[in-house]
Amino acid sequence: MKLTGLHLTNFRNCCDLLLDLDYDKVIITGKNAQGKTNILEGVYFLSSLKSPRTSNIKDFVKFGTENFALDCSINKSDTAVELSVEYSLNKKILKLNGLKTTPKNYKTAMNTVLFSTQDLLLLRGSPQDRRDWLDNAISQIYPAHDDRLAKYNKIRIQKNNLLKETGINMTLLDVYNEQLAVCGANIIFVRQKFLSELKKHAVYKYSGISANEEFSLEYSFPYSDIIDIAGNLKEELELRKSEEIARHQSCVGPHRDDIYFYLDGKDSTKFASQGQQRTIVLALKLAEIGLIIEKNGYSPILLLDDVLAELDDLRQNYLLKSISKDTQTIITSVDTMLFEEDFLRNAKIYKINNGAIVE
Repeated sequence: MKLTGLHLTNFRNCCDLLLDLDYDKVIITGKNAQGKTNILEGVYFLSSLKSPRTSNIKDFVKFGTENFALDCSINKSDTAVELSVEYSLNKKILKLNGLKTTPKNYKTAMNTVLFSTQDLLLLRGSPQDRRDWLDNAISQIYPAHDDRLAKYNKIRIQKNNLLKETGINMTLLDVYNEQLAVCGANIIFVRQKFLSELKKHAVYKYSGISANEEFSLEYSFPYSDIIDIAGNLKEELELRKSEEIARHQSCVGPHRDDIYFYLDGKDSTKFASQGQQRTIVLALKLAEIGLIIEKNGYSPILLLDDVLAELDDLRQNYLLKSISKDTQTIITSVDTMLFEEDFLRNAKIYKINNGAIVE
């Protein structure tokens, strides 16, 4: 899979940015706050309908305007595909090959893996950060996962509203708990299955940098089949019903789970050095690429957002040398100083200033 062209209109600080991206390696250079990250954000949104920076689509609109548009062309298994997102009058229109389509169908068209400086804080971040990382990674392979999350959160919000009422309808609370147990079990099962598959790739990638350390990861909810998960959730919801009523919120379910990372059996969030934690994140990102190739039969587009400057020479070299020649890579960087001449030789280099390409 290759991104061949990109057009950003009134997106962030990009008024009318058109890029030819039909290259295996693209490097976008420029000073901070000039629009490098905005370009990668646009690509990522075109593939997933999500942003790593905001949940409010209005934040994309360039100051002084009222709408934005994103358009791209990709080559997927020797087939040309056109994607577009148009936002106007508080409405979002998705088009696949010029025809309006649904989010579920749209998100099957393009896969990307984004690796940013924010990801390097994954282990030191909150459980929500790790859940978001996992769910976003899953959605690249199983787009229906987003729908399951949305359904679960809708029920959870309804339950939370009920828990805040003075006279709680206990029959309705039991109905919500039954629905959350079933819906939550689906989410947990997919998360567990995905992590077990990702683990094989991640352990191998980690050993490529540090072969003398044993890396492992696991999900916080004990692994079992989907029926057992639903049963366990239902029991836990019943046991903690009084607590939830007292706290006026849902305390049990996949919205409370976490992912644990271990080095030589020790919790990496507590005992690993900064370099070890960054190696884990690097291994996870490379593992995402490997798993997408395994499942889909083609490589995703890799987006590296200013991440090289945050890695030492060992991890920089491992990252760049681990990228398959079949994986298109789009990189943002202040300049090209961090790259070896061999890497630059076949790369297309753009310079951006204030949202526009400088020749």
